[in-house]
Amino acid sequence: MASFNANIEEALPALWRFALSLTGNSAEADDLVQDCVERALTRRMLFIPGRPIRPWLMKIMVNIHRNNRRSTRQTVDDEALGGLLDPLAHARMEDRMHLADTFNALRTLPDEQREALLAVVVGGLDYQDAARTLDIPIGTLMSRLHRARTKLKEQQGSGATIVSIAGGSS
Repeated sequence: MASFNANIEEALPALWRFALSLTGNSAEADDLVQDCVERALTRRMLFIPGRPIRPWLMKIMVNIHRNNRRSTRQTVDDEALGGLLDPLAHARMEDRMHLADTFNALRTLPDEQREALLAVVVGGLDYQDAARTLDIPIGTLMSRLHRARTKLKEQQGSGATIVSIAGGSS
């Protein structure tokens, strides 16, 4: 049990970044992480030992987020953008502005494409785990990623590089 709890604790920073990117609001991200961890702890018997815990937790989070989204329409606030820019606090202003543009462009993507992109870019999941997390075939994930990246590149200009929330590029 201590190992299970320690694994959850280790996953918290990635869970929070993923929750923030899904909700666009730090208070809602906090609530989403809390709901996710609570559900994971009460349903730990469903976790398959030996498998990575982060994809399982993110799947729980996506399901909670989808259920919440059905009942209320969430808005993205400026605080969320600031939270995602924190790792780049000392980066060049141009890079920070590019990331802000990317963040705004993410809001225009259909939910399915945004979830796929965020699971891989922000959540750090490999394609197999991201597909399992989102309950879709890997081919569907790849298609959604391609459409999302294409749309973002079109919005930011044909020569643009998509900057990940974590600060890398793809």
